Formats: sequence, structure tokens, C-alpha cells
Amino acid sequence: MPDAEDLVADALAAVRGTDVRQTERQLDRLMVGTGTADGATAVDAALARRLVRGLGRLWPRGWQPVDVHRIVRRRLDAGAARLVRDALAAQRREQAEPVPAWWDDQLRTLTAEGSKDAAQGSKAGRNLGAEMLAAWTAAEGLDRVDALRAAVDVLALVESLPPIAVLRPPPGSTGAALPRAAGTARSGSPMLDRVRALLAKAESTTFPAEAEALTGKAQELIARHSIDEALLAAGTERGDVPSGVRLGVETPYAGAKALLVQEVAAANRCEAIWSDDLGFTTVLGWPADLVAVELLYTSLLVQATAAMLRGRAERRPGSGRRTKVWDESFLNAFALRIGQRLRTATDAATEAAGQAEAGADRLLPVLAARGEAVRERLETLFPGVTRHRLSVRDAEGWSSGTSAADRASLDVGGGSKPRQVPGRP
Repeated sequence: MPDAEDLVADALAAVRGTDVRQTERQLDRLMVGTGTADGATAVDAALARRLVRGLGRLWPRGWQPVDVHRIVRRRLDAGAARLVRDALAAQRREQAEPVPAWWDDQLRTLTAEGSKDAAQGSKAGRNLGAEMLAAWTAAEGLDRVDALRAAVDVLALVESLPPIAVLRPPPGSTGAALPRAAGTARSGSPMLDRVRALLAKAESTTFPAEAEALTGKAQELIARHSIDEALLAAGTERGDVPSGVRLGVETPYAGAKALLVQEVAAANRCEAIWSDDLGFTTVLGWPADLVAVELLYTSLLVQATAAMLRGRAERRPGSGRRTKVWDESFLNAFALRIGQRLRTATDAATEAAGQAEAGADRLLPVLAARGEAVRERLETLFPGVTRHRLSVRDAEGWSSGTSAADRASLDVGGGSKPRQVPGRP
């Protein structure tokens, strides 16, 4: 009788190949199972065990729960991502080594994406094996053939993921059990709550001037907070080091979105590297600055998209045949202009702080040292980044995007092209 582990391995090898008929034969064998009364259960358990093992092997290779969830959703679908979510919960229960607090925060965030999914994931996580796959199959409303096919596709993707930069100590490594992991910040601070409130109002208003004022105020608060954090760290031995976060950069117009991340990052003394094939941009910087970049990018993307849609409606009659080119030019121009205005706000806050209690003689060396530390981190993790050339293919879209950024977003200075990891387009 065939062994369940062997059946899974054969199906996985077939899915990775190019012979469609062989793939269907192996999936049929997986459907039949081991030929015993509990053959289907054994197959489900073998699939689940291998998926959980595969996830565990990703953590020392730089992957984090949100990264895996994002790429599975991007390359497969939302149902596949929900299976990964259940498997992540099961893998966490098997993790005997120390696990950092931010890791559990990510898992809670993923589980909380939907109350129905959260309940299902919790139930499945307690019974690793056949129960996990059966519960997911029922929740998705799939028949057994489609469920097995989807599960094998998820497993093939998880096991094929390449190593990426290790941004934080993974579970089981030195530093994983620290109460405050490097690269995190006090995200519940009153200042950040004020920033979130300002950005939420900027996203919801239909008046560009109001959005500009609200976002500009948010950037002022962020810049001042960053300076306070830098001076505080310089006067203590907190042990923070530059770390990083990964922000999803999805199609369409992934390049323009990556450029927006880079502009926001530069305005907040961070570095950004776009990994186009993996669908994210890595932002390197100090804890408070990383939180700021994530908040601003998320808000500005909402504002840029809304402005782009309004701009489409205002276009000249007869120009609709090149909507995609226009959109891309609009978003590129928006990103660059926003970057200019953000840097202006940051420079103004730095100058004001230097003239106030901090004193330029004390503040500027602190900021320079922190900037150098971020660049060293960049060179260590990405020793050969390349530049991706930006081209303008629609002058009307470029002009409209620049005007939209002037009317309704932030404050800062000239932009560069998004950097990519070596060997990627």
C-alpha cells in the first residue's frame, strides 16, 4: 500500500513539473489515498504536517508570517492564504523555542482579518493534521478534489520560496525572546494616535486643501517625534539598532507604488529596496521612523488612488484609450512631488529643533550617525542594489499627478528611482 507521505511527495513533484497528465495522475492517487479505511485522513495529515514543517524552515531564511501570507495571496488566491493562516497558527503551537512578541502580534493581526476566519483558524490550529485541512475545506466550500489541488499548490509555493533578508531575529534565535524586538516602536503612543487620526481625516475629505493641511500636520508630528526619539536614544543605552519592515507593493502600477514607498522612506531618514518579483518593498530604518513610513505610505496610497480616479474623470474627451499609461504617469508624478513636500517638512522640523532646546551642535551629529547606521545596514543586507529607471510615457498624466500632489497630500523634496535587489527587473 502507498504511504501517505510518499503520495504527497509524488503529487508535489508532479505539480512542480511540466507534464500536465502526470500531475493529474498523481492528484488522482492523492484523492484515492492509501487504500485503507482512514486513507483520506492519513493524506490530509501528511499534507498538513509537511506544510507546517515547510513554514518552520522559512523563518531562518528571513520570512515572517505576514510575508508568507501576502505572497500566497498574491500568487494563488485568498482561499490559499486562509489555509496558510491556519497552518501558521498550527506551526506556532509546535514552536518550542522562544518567540518574539512582534511575531505573535503578526499572527494575531492575520487571524483577526475576519471573525469567521479567526474562529475557524483557532479551531483548526488545535488539531494539527487531518482536522486542519478538513476544517479549511469545509470553510471554503470546496470538494475534496479542489481542496487537495489547492493544498498541494500552497505547499509547492511555500517550499519554493527563496531566502530573503533577515530583518529581525526569528523564533529560536539569539534575541528572539527580547521583550521589545529591534525594529518595533511604541505604536500605541498618543502622538501616533494623533497621526492616525489626522491621516484618517485626510483620506476621507473631498477637499484637497484640507487633505494637504491634515497630512502636512501629520508629517510635522512624525518628524518631531523622530527627532525626540533620536535624542532620547543618544542619551541612553536602549540597544535599538536599525531594522526593517516589508510593505506590500501590488499590481497594478507596482513600480509607481514602490516609488511612493521610497519617497516616504527618504523623507523619514529610511532606505527602501523594491523586490518586484516578491511583491514588496523592504524599508530599513530606526523603529519610530519605520512606523511613520508605514502609516504615511498607507494613507498616501489611498489619497493618490482617489486623486487618480478624480483625474481620470477630468481628462480630455477621446484620451481614454491610454488609461493605463496615464495612470502610471500620474502615480509616478504624485510620488515624486509628495516626496519633495515631505522632505521640506522634515527639514523644517529639524531646523526648528536645532534652534530650540536640542541645539544644532548636538542634534545634527546624532542624526548623521543614525543615517550612517541605516546605510551600513542597507549595504550589509543588500550589497548590490540596482536602480530601476523611471520613464514618463504620458505628459498629461504626469502634469495631473504633480498638480494632485501639490493640492492634496504632504510636504517634501526631489525623488529618485526605486532601488531593486540585484538581478531583478
